[in-house]
Amino acid sequence: MGAGDLSAALWQERRQLELLLFRLETQRLHVAAGNIHWLTFTASEVEAVLDRLRFEALARNVESAAVAAEWGLPAQATLVELIAAAPQGSWPTVLQEHLDGLRDLMGRLGEAARANEEMLQSLHRPAGPSDPAGVLEQLTVAGNIERALAITRRATQPLMANYLGDDANSH
Repeated sequence: MGAGDLSAALWQERRQLELLLFRLETQRLHVAAGNIHWLTFTASEVEAVLDRLRFEALARNVESAAVAAEWGLPAQATLVELIAAAPQGSWPTVLQEHLDGLRDLMGRLGEAARANEEMLQSLHRPAGPSDPAGVLEQLTVAGNIERALAITRRATQPLMANYLGDDANSH
């Protein structure tokens, strides 16, 4: 383990964050086009990326704790703290590039999640029809919207914001 492994873990996590951004943008495009029938699939795709991100975050935390210990920091050191403690050479630059890239991605993810949430909240939930089949369809659509909202709200990645040293942005 070492800084190279941490860098590799950060690349993996960045890749998953980019995929999350793509999935959120895809979901928003489908909703904007009126393709509400795809909402269950787009929500599942977002949720799958969020699940993979949990494992990527765990891998990053293990690598980060090892580097922190090697550089004389507590295991919970933020990326900003790791950059400050990095030995002279290329690691401060490499880790700073990860920090900059991750902050950019986190900002874009926050914007996408807010836009999706607003769009999902604005979806019309028409008054229930009198026939039972219509009522069931309305309940299904409403349930899909609520599920998509709940999943979208998880996309902001507050633990990553904390790791980046952006505690103020993690709310």
